Amino acid sequence: MNLKPKRQELLRLLPDALVQTHASSYGGARYLTFDDGPEPDYTPRLLDLLAEHRVHASFFMIGQKIEQYPELVERMVAEGHMIGNHSYTHRLFKSLPLLDQLEEFQRTDELLRSFDARPRHRVRTPQGYLDTRLLLHCARHGRSIVYWSYDSLDYQKPTHDVLVARLRAQPPLPGDIVLMHDDSHRAVDALRSLLPEWLSEGHTFRALSGDAP
Repeated sequence: MNLKPKRQELLRLLPDALVQTHASSYGGARYLTFDDGPEPDYTPRLLDLLAEHRVHASFFMIGQKIEQYPELVERMVAEGHMIGNHSYTHRLFKSLPLLDQLEEFQRTDELLRSFDARPRHRVRTPQGYLDTRLLLHCARHGRSIVYWSYDSLDYQKPTHDVLVARLRAQPPLPGDIVLMHDDSHRAVDALRSLLPEWLSEGHTFRALSGDAP
């Protein structure tokens, strides 16, 4: 489930402090990350499942949804999950000037700050779009971008059986940052089947650090 090889190879050439595609594999850790929430129909079910199995994860959230559902963000922080910045509106960055991209992150940082007191948060762009302008700005200003090394493809809307079979056949490896979404039932339903299996096989799952590696 990896990124296209060329993109993966290019991103891995960049410093981890700028763009992180993998994390520490110490203890066999994998890193579940969820984009596009919070959503009241799905995020609470996911948080319940993670709590049941004592698993911590990372949530990259949309600012407009943070404003709508602050109680879900409060719960994430209280339960030890990492909260990250996934822009304010989730507009496609490819069509936005750099100043508008930065405004998307700034507005969401201001919202997230009230939950964990961090002045800035690690970012993930909508659809993972990165261009040279944004990369240079983040490099100059010490902003940390989180990418992924394992794409669940849950956003392609596969059936439950297809998604579970695919993830079971090729589970994430130690150090993998796993891309999933909590704006539908697909990820939580798949993990309800897979997490107990993976944990019984000795896999461990952690939240990413809120600080750059």
